[in-house]
Amino acid sequence: MKILLAKRLGVLTIGSLLVLAGCQTSGSSEGESNKTTSSSSATENTSKTQEPTSESHTHEHAHDHSHAHDEKTEKIYEGYFKNSQVKDRSLSDWKGDWQSVYPYLQDGTLDEVFSYKAEHEDDMTAEEYKEYYKKGYKTDVERILIQQDTVTFFKNGKEYSGEYTYDGYEILQYDAGNRGVRYIFKRAKEAEGLPQYIQFSDHSIYPTKSSHYHLYWGDDREALLDEVKNWPTFYPSEMDGHDIAHEMMAH
Repeated sequence: MKILLAKRLGVLTIGSLLVLAGCQTSGSSEGESNKTTSSSSATENTSKTQEPTSESHTHEHAHDHSHAHDEKTEKIYEGYFKNSQVKDRSLSDWKGDWQSVYPYLQDGTLDEVFSYKAEHEDDMTAEEYKEYYKKGYKTDVERILIQQDTVTFFKNGKEYSGEYTYDGYEILQYDAGNRGVRYIFKRAKEAEGLPQYIQFSDHSIYPTKSSHYHLYWGDDREALLDEVKNWPTFYPSEMDGHDIAHEMMAH
């Protein structure tokens, strides 16, 4: 059962921004715990809530995952952050040409990642990890292009482009202790084949260039926050499958 804790923070509205998100980590199964949600609204300017100080975070999908090596940043990636540390971000953090990792799972390129996880994490076998991530990475969006305030989805040989504006962030806190932040963008106007909302998760909580991300999209902002079983993941298009696999193991 989900409990919503309204947290309205002042945010900067960024004119017409677009985003798609995704990311990968290691650890316990995703979506096995309930969560509370604190939010930042792009239309409201003031709010106060009690700020937790030491919740653990394992990626948004309940995975232990670290992208940095200095102690302060590692704690943030692991979920040890205060709500007040979370800052608004612009679409430019996700600017670039991105590819889905799902095809690399399908063709076996990521098998070495699952073997590595099985050897070092003792949670599941390599086959079980592969099945788990197969559900997590699954998507029919092969590529995403983000330029200024425009996001383009490449799906089944077709392109769908539209403008998005910043719609705040949501802090997700799970019963298991995992914490994550979703950065949300809303479609500026009606556009064929595009979702009303896109939500990024890349383990960062303040402005920084993303190296990869998980992306959630749909027409129901609230319902998307409950999605923790499918997290389409995107890496730069210039990387090949083996580069991505090694990057995943390094984290």
